[in-house]
Amino acid sequence: MAETAAELSQHTEVREALAQTGGKPTVKAQATDKLWFVTHALVLLGCVAVAFLLGWKLIPLPQAQLDLLQRAVRGTIFIVVVLGIAKAVSVYGIGRIADLSTRFTLRRVLHLVAGILIALIGVSIFFANWYTTLISVGVISVIVGLSVQTPMSSFIGWIYILVRRPYRVGDRIKIGDATGDVIDVSYIDTTLWEFGGQLLSTDHPSGRIIKFPNAKVLDSIVYNYSWPLFPYIWNEIKFQIAYQSDLQFVAQTMERIVGEEIGEDMEERVGVYRQLLGKTPVNELEVRAHPRVFFRVDEVTWIDAIVRYVVPPRESGSVKTRLIPKLLAALNAEPDKVMFPAGANR
Repeated sequence: MAETAAELSQHTEVREALAQTGGKPTVKAQATDKLWFVTHALVLLGCVAVAFLLGWKLIPLPQAQLDLLQRAVRGTIFIVVVLGIAKAVSVYGIGRIADLSTRFTLRRVLHLVAGILIALIGVSIFFANWYTTLISVGVISVIVGLSVQTPMSSFIGWIYILVRRPYRVGDRIKIGDATGDVIDVSYIDTTLWEFGGQLLSTDHPSGRIIKFPNAKVLDSIVYNYSWPLFPYIWNEIKFQIAYQSDLQFVAQTMERIVGEEIGEDMEERVGVYRQLLGKTPVNELEVRAHPRVFFRVDEVTWIDAIVRYVVPPRESGSVKTRLIPKLLAALNAEPDKVMFPAGANR
């Protein structure tokens, strides 16, 4: 099951707290986990007892039925053991990992491996040896693979997502025409919680979910706004002003207002970006650590005054909403220095 949005939002705080304390999350089995282990241990003991009774031939049955029953009991024992190991790895192994998305992915892989082993054990109950079982499973796999090529391609896409990690649960992405936060990556498809879309002009969640086959990731461009090393984006606010405006005053005012709001955070974020950029062949790019204003000639008769800054992708809309009134108030306070188009930006 996908992690909740609240858990995903607490990911950074949990990781930082663990880094400061130098410890790992305390792993304790819940009451339901303990009950699970107890009940399956009882089932295992019961199967072992039945296996001994059958081995001693204390239950009078024809040999053919006795052999089938013995294989069924042995198979049940192996299945319970596989389930027990998988449960222990999930609770005491994967449960120690602080990264929620990694835990989600590893549990999916664990469930897949356990499912394959259980399927092999189940088929072996009806065949006398493992060779026949493997041949049967291989033939069935070929037949199923030919009949359901799209699901198989999507499963390969899931493996690609697992290995190459173009996105993971909790990331905000754009793929094709779909934009949203990843809330589930199953073996066959991916589920997004849409933001923006046709119904909204902002990046607020629309309330809809988007599902697409994992095969889409193999032939589509994926835009990931939540790269773990730098989970931020550059954003801009643009105003149209007249040629007669005091451009130096406009630039200083806009940079000051935005700097007062997010200047310290932006400086820290750009510092991280510069470190990452320095490890690439494009490290010659100039990246400003503070909000920057630049001007462009509009297609009609005005100048575009644009201020650029860095924000977390999920906060871009709220930050812009907070900045626009303050910018307009400061610029409108000096009508002799800042002239807007008639009826615009006011």
